[in-house]
Amino acid sequence: MPYPPPPREPSGPRRRTLLVSAAGAALLVGCSAESGTGSGGGDTPSVTAAARARAGRDSAGLLARYDAVVAVHPGLAEQLRPLRAQVAAHVKAFGHATPTKTPVKSPSPTATVPPAEKDAVAELAAAERSLADQRAKDLLDVPGELARLLASVAASGAAHAYLLTKGEA
Repeated sequence: MPYPPPPREPSGPRRRTLLVSAAGAALLVGCSAESGTGSGGGDTPSVTAAARARAGRDSAGLLARYDAVVAVHPGLAEQLRPLRAQVAAHVKAFGHATPTKTPVKSPSPTATVPPAEKDAVAELAAAERSLADQRAKDLLDVPGELARLLASVAASGAAHAYLLTKGEA
């Protein structure tokens, strides 16, 4: 009677192992940044304050883009309202004042809004995606709490970009 073949050994790490390892690495990054051993030396208050201020300015700029698009394309106001409200919350989370409407500076942000609604929304999606990518990079250089905030806002921005691209915003 022949014996069954031996169980096949996996040739490499399993997907679950890789995911658990990646999650563990993400936790370690957060812990190491909090204890001041982050890769970018972001443990000084001035670096943290500068990163928070930059993130706040970036969010305020994105909020101005939303306002400019709505000013040029009022028909998009209802569709963009929930995303704009979240961006306004991000501005506030980074410690900046959140006006009802951002002030229009010269040159007017509405001058750069594409005339077609579809193009204006695509431009907003690109801005959200670009800012989310930048924040994902920046979070590696700041301490724990700010890194977590940047990660959360980056994830939100990526979700906004997806919704704007898929037309479900």
